[in-house]
Amino acid sequence: QQGELLAEQSGLIALVQKKQFSLLIPQQSQNNNIKGCFNWFSTQDIEKNQGESLSIKNMINTVNKEQNFSHIYIIGLSAGGAMASSMVVNYPELFTAGAIIAGLPYPCADNLITAIACMRSGPSQTVEQLTTLVKQRNKVQPNWPALSIFTGSDDAVVNPKNSQELAIHWAQLTQSKPQVNISKYQGYQVSQWQGKDQKINVELIEIENMGHGIAVAPEQVDGGTAAPFVISAPISTVKYLLEAWKI
Repeated sequence: QQGELLAEQSGLIALVQKKQFSLLIPQQSQNNNIKGCFNWFSTQDIEKNQGESLSIKNMINTVNKEQNFSHIYIIGLSAGGAMASSMVVNYPELFTAGAIIAGLPYPCADNLITAIACMRSGPSQTVEQLTTLVKQRNKVQPNWPALSIFTGSDDAVVNPKNSQELAIHWAQLTQSKPQVNISKYQGYQVSQWQGKDQKINVELIEIENMGHGIAVAPEQVDGGTAAPFVISAPISTVKYLLEAWKI
């Protein structure tokens, strides 16, 4: 799957043109991964200032040097979602907020075997262990970006447990209030954790009867178009995010 095509199918390109914001689309090289996926489980690519994650960071900094943006957001699907997890952990100061779609928490895997296990069954670490691991990577605790996490209840590629545990882990990391606010809609549910300032630090959007992919709502204006791993649903992931981020 090519990044630019996914951006078009998800409705993102149309919304870029309408709302006039800038969009950076990092594209994996098949020389690095035969399927064109980010190597989210490769230590040399996900450790801070190494490999593919460093390449993405450099792309962001290069664009930002010219534009000096006040807000920067990151969105990732599947392997891209797992890579986005590593980006918000290793470079939290770069991002205002992020979205991890059908992804996995970082660092749940450090090789192909643990990656497959994490995809199938969820992280081997507890939520508390994930939080401790992330804190250990930052001597001074930063201002963690807000996180929106999307999963389909019928995802057979990446177990929804990954998204559920990532949400609780991020709520711990951001020192959110323990109580969760749950809102139910036709076909999906939104769980939100707030900080002491009442701002939403984490939200988990669980979409009923949806498999592995990003949600689009083709009947809506700029709601996206269904395609492989781009799934018709009662909600458009991209439109939801842009509204949440006030773009």
